[in-house]
Amino acid sequence: MAKNLKGGVLVLTLALALGGSGKSLAQPAAGAPAGNKVAIVNIQEAIAGTNEGKKELEVLQQKYSPRQAALQAQNDEIENLKKQLETQGPKLSDEERNNRVKTATEKQKAFQRNYEDFQTEVQQSEQEILSRLGKKMLDVMEKYAKDNGYTMVLDVSNPQTPVVYASPATNITKDLVEAYNTAVPVAAPAAKPAASNAAPRGTTGPAARPPAAATPKKP
Repeated sequence: MAKNLKGGVLVLTLALALGGSGKSLAQPAAGAPAGNKVAIVNIQEAIAGTNEGKKELEVLQQKYSPRQAALQAQNDEIENLKKQLETQGPKLSDEERNNRVKTATEKQKAFQRNYEDFQTEVQQSEQEILSRLGKKMLDVMEKYAKDNGYTMVLDVSNPQTPVVYASPATNITKDLVEAYNTAVPVAAPAAKPAASNAAPRGTTGPAARPPAAATPKKP
């Protein structure tokens, strides 16, 4: 863990935050010295909430949407083959049933390889965005903390945070989003109809990921 002390403001950060897992930019401490003014922040939420963050994630979604749709189509095809085997299996000859099982299994393996490659690439792209924008956010956070008399800022975006309670009044996530938008003046992305923002069935995240289909079984 690296500790940065700038202008009297203690910011606890993970060394890998700007080029590692991308899970957080500030590691919360178990406690803070008495008498110090402390704030909490969800760095990931703050970055994603900025105008620049929204635009970056929108570009990412557009980039990966075609592959996402192709994977969803592959997944649906495998599910259909599986259903056909379940309903038609008793009527098929052993040879025909075995051929269909083999075809479905090969398609499943191909899908799984494609899915894993896609997932890895998406995660790398997300990490690149977090790292690039995170460097700017750290500067904004340090300035905001100094200007507002905070001596420590704790990140609670990590599910493993030891912070068990913090007053909502100490949460500066929204304030940092506003401060970032002022420091990095990027126009907000155009609003889209709610339907166009919905992720396809069984997908999640800024660049949605289709689920891995169940391996077809011989009826």
